Amino acid sequence: MLLVNDFLENSAARTPEKVALVYDGQRLTYAQVDAMANRMANALQANGVQRGDRVALYLPNSVELVVGIFAALKANAVFVVVNPTTKQDKLTYMVNNCRAKALVSRARQASTVDAVLANAPSVGFTIFTDKGADEAAASRAHAETFDGVQESYGSERPSRHTIDQDLACLIYTSGSTGDPKGVMSAHCNVVFAASSIITYLENVPDDIVICLSPLSFDYGLYQLLMVFKFGGTLVLERGFTYPAQVLKRMEEERVTGFPGVPTIFAILLNMDVSGYDLRSLRYITNTAAALPPSHIKQIGEIFPWATMYSMYGLTETKRTLYLPPAQLQNRPGSVGIAIPGTEVWIEDEAGKRLGPGQIGELVIRGGHVMRGYWENPEATAKRYRPGSIPGERVCYSGDLFRMDEEGFFYFVGRGDDIIKSRGEKVAPKEVENVLYDLPGVVETAVIGVPDPILGEAIKAFIVIQNSDLSEKDILRHCRANLEDFMVPQIIEFRDELPKTSSGKITKKNLS
Repeated sequence: MLLVNDFLENSAARTPEKVALVYDGQRLTYAQVDAMANRMANALQANGVQRGDRVALYLPNSVELVVGIFAALKANAVFVVVNPTTKQDKLTYMVNNCRAKALVSRARQASTVDAVLANAPSVGFTIFTDKGADEAAASRAHAETFDGVQESYGSERPSRHTIDQDLACLIYTSGSTGDPKGVMSAHCNVVFAASSIITYLENVPDDIVICLSPLSFDYGLYQLLMVFKFGGTLVLERGFTYPAQVLKRMEEERVTGFPGVPTIFAILLNMDVSGYDLRSLRYITNTAAALPPSHIKQIGEIFPWATMYSMYGLTETKRTLYLPPAQLQNRPGSVGIAIPGTEVWIEDEAGKRLGPGQIGELVIRGGHVMRGYWENPEATAKRYRPGSIPGERVCYSGDLFRMDEEGFFYFVGRGDDIIKSRGEKVAPKEVENVLYDLPGVVETAVIGVPDPILGEAIKAFIVIQNSDLSEKDILRHCRANLEDFMVPQIIEFRDELPKTSSGKITKKNLS
């Protein structure tokens, strides 16, 4: 029976002196991270955290966050990583929704924490990190500092009571259509998902993986969990705000694995990276949103020695599909096949399985199908429905796909994104892919806006760089490459597009 905390503990037992984590000039071995997590776990237990309690980690990517994740697990608790940009009202909702027993935060956000705790009676213990932690902890009841915890508590491993059916974490979705929902991930779900992804990426202990995504985003979180499972080294960054610094770090650390999202790759494609020695790269992965085929081609030209993995996933199942690299040239628009050990298919609205060329909702079956939404049975029942085996539940993705004759899947669009114009259904992704073919287009988002004649007019938001593209140029390109009913009626240029904390373009604030 493998638990998520075994990822760290097993690697610490095998290679205690190996560098596990590189962050902001610090290089910590597996033995050091394991001991730090034990001390924090003992502090949590000494201050009332019991089996199954939730520990909220309101922190940016940092050593303290990595330690906190494994400390919560070692304390037989459930970790909840909250993005540090989360505002007070949303943080209060999340802490109360999961009834967190402990909260870990930076001292600079102590005033926000105070406001949250005034309305969150479940929290009985707080740990502060970073500069000012001593003052923050000293002036508040039931509070300690991260450094104080490391000095005051023993490094012996707490006794284990968790089994693999227990929850390991709650990962809150972005909540684009209402309050965020906590996706319940059991230890067995996380172990299965991490193992499946490691299998097709062919990870080995020599891999050095850079993480640019926040650990509150499951893509970032799983970089940490997977690396610690296979015993590699994680180079943790705060983000991609300073691309040149990140590329230099990749060069210095001889990074072999580069997980990115479309916005990161869009920036890279408009940079000159020839001055950096990145030949250590073994593989590149993409998720959050499908990369346009034109970007995949360009990335391949910049890093011809690296293997590119195009993938699709959702928090409710972690990773779902991946495109075997050998298929990249033949099927650049595909996001692939089911990850190892799982099954996917497409259904219509009546629940009938569809064949090649037909568009319907992607359905997912396997050990990576999470437990549902925390205390939200209505949303759980909609997303997680009975499978073919009594008691089994499969996940209905809410996303539209089609499949080719060989069983490779293609993302068509979000179920609620489809534009109905002139009586025809238009998938925004198809229009966006054509727009990305234009040199100079860095980002684009296509939506439908109400129109008294068309029903919905197609509107394209476009960010350009180093280009003098005009509206006429764009429309000319669209008319040459799209059916008439798919050509945008409205073009709007923007300096930037709104994004989620994970770097994914969000359309909810576009109109």
